[in-house]
Amino acid sequence: MDKHAETSNMTVKKDITNKSRRNMMKIAGAGIVALGVNSLTATTAFAQSSILLNDEWDKKFAKSDKVDHKKVTFKNRYGITLAADLYQPKNADGTLPAIVVGGPFGAVKEQSSGLYAQTMAERGFISLAFDPSYTGESGGEPRNIASPDINTEDFSAAIDCIGMQKNVDRERIGMIGICGWGGMALNAAASDKRVKAVVASTMYDMTRVMSKGYNDSVTSEQRAQTLEQLSQQRWQDAEKGMPAYQAPYNVLKGGEPQFMVDYHDYYMTPRGYHPRAVNSGNAWSQTTPLSFMNMPILSYIDEIAPHPTLFIHGEKAHSLYMAKTAYENAAKPKELMIIPGASHVDLYDQVDIIPFDKLTTFFKQHLS
Repeated sequence: MDKHAETSNMTVKKDITNKSRRNMMKIAGAGIVALGVNSLTATTAFAQSSILLNDEWDKKFAKSDKVDHKKVTFKNRYGITLAADLYQPKNADGTLPAIVVGGPFGAVKEQSSGLYAQTMAERGFISLAFDPSYTGESGGEPRNIASPDINTEDFSAAIDCIGMQKNVDRERIGMIGICGWGGMALNAAASDKRVKAVVASTMYDMTRVMSKGYNDSVTSEQRAQTLEQLSQQRWQDAEKGMPAYQAPYNVLKGGEPQFMVDYHDYYMTPRGYHPRAVNSGNAWSQTTPLSFMNMPILSYIDEIAPHPTLFIHGEKAHSLYMAKTAYENAAKPKELMIIPGASHVDLYDQVDIIPFDKLTTFFKQHLS
């Protein structure tokens, strides 16, 4: 299985007050500015004890008549209550293999992760798509905060949840991480040995891109300046008693690189817009990069083995270099599947491009 297969197949609180801070966010936020922000209407809190879940079908994909769906909640190891969608094949008999799905970074379960989960449920897997801590319908305050540690834990907590379902075989659980949650899934699978197979689709290593910028272009001087500015931002947040947020994500002003146009075309149009998504005209906190900049999450990627890893990435994705590095550092069994002509965002929702047949074969083989 160690092969490189090239197949043909808004109320946002803004507190950016000077040019220096704008420059800071171009560097430290390189991995997040392009990826989205959730409105602070939602940030005025879910109390942990009273999460309210929307009963309407507000997904960015059609509801399948082959799948039973329900919303569930569960707590992670830090006591944060997470909200998720559980998808099960209709009329399923006996115990079944299961898959948890997370991502992209700054998205919600009503977008890509839900699409992946429902599709895999159509193919015979009990699947769960969750909102990470501090985002979407999940708990955690303040809102729109990300953490490489807590968000890795979110994946393992999702394993806890799905493994508690009476019709799930706990020895046959897999994981899919999309975009920035691809890196989180790999990190979780390296330590959580309950995960028997993992897929990273169109992945980002968020710790790499936040600390080094795209294509590792940030200099040591720029990094030092960013850390100084982020540290000063903490004083302002402490004085106000609340975090400041970045400017709205995916709002185009002209002249952006193509991948940012692609993000806009997904997150800010009817194709993928969702009001709870951080990426749909909302934003992460300004200090979110701090916890990512000193923490390379893929240091132990080789410890996923002997369980298999499948990387799926678009040939034209700006992020392909991150998947290639992760693939090189992973141990066997591993596979890198490159989709000809596909961009990063194509693998969010283009069902004629996402290789669901490959995903099905992979999980059936390794969750047997």
